[in-house]
Amino acid sequence: MSKKDDLIPATPSEKEYNETAEANAVEIFDRDEPFELFANWLQDARKKETNDANAMALATADADGLPDVRMVLLKDVDAEGFVFYTNLESAKGEQLAENAKAALCFHWKSLRRQVRVRGPIEPVSAEEADAYFNSRARDSRIGAWASKQSRPLESRFALEKAVAREAARFGLSEVPRPDHWSGFRLKPVSIEFWRDRPFRLHDRMTFRRDDFSSPWSITRLYP
Repeated sequence: MSKKDDLIPATPSEKEYNETAEANAVEIFDRDEPFELFANWLQDARKKETNDANAMALATADADGLPDVRMVLLKDVDAEGFVFYTNLESAKGEQLAENAKAALCFHWKSLRRQVRVRGPIEPVSAEEADAYFNSRARDSRIGAWASKQSRPLESRFALEKAVAREAARFGLSEVPRPDHWSGFRLKPVSIEFWRDRPFRLHDRMTFRRDDFSSPWSITRLYP
């Protein structure tokens, strides 16, 4: 096993801090709502991140309160919330059925920025789920039928066999959305923006609200 010094990156140098300090010095504490700022940061990330600027960590908890986290893709965002899709019989689908609250974390490494989101979860409408499912590549739609997500798989061959079976079943016809596949919308009650500043003196700003008809309260936090 590698020595710790070879495994854990060193603290950034002053030169490395300065490379992103200018971009992260733009004023952000003049906002009265979070979604425009989030859209700005996501646009910046699309220009800089090599893969999946819309990737986010999704944290859920099971019925015993044990947390779980995994990476998923953001598929829609507006003032109503943050949308992602999944197999409803997966671990996250079952956990959200038991405890319809979750948290998200976006980390844009190249920009040294992150956004944390917390709130209740609600299912998207059938129309929204159908529209997104039908926009996916055909093989992805077939995969949604073939994969028993999060359940034991005896071999890669078994998965490929299931995909081939579903592909043959649908032939040249349309592939409809399975009943067990849909989406969720996280409706935020808290959104925190974090950006790197030199020597760990980072900027943090949190938007909070008690309910969805209330205006956001804005708090600047110590790093």
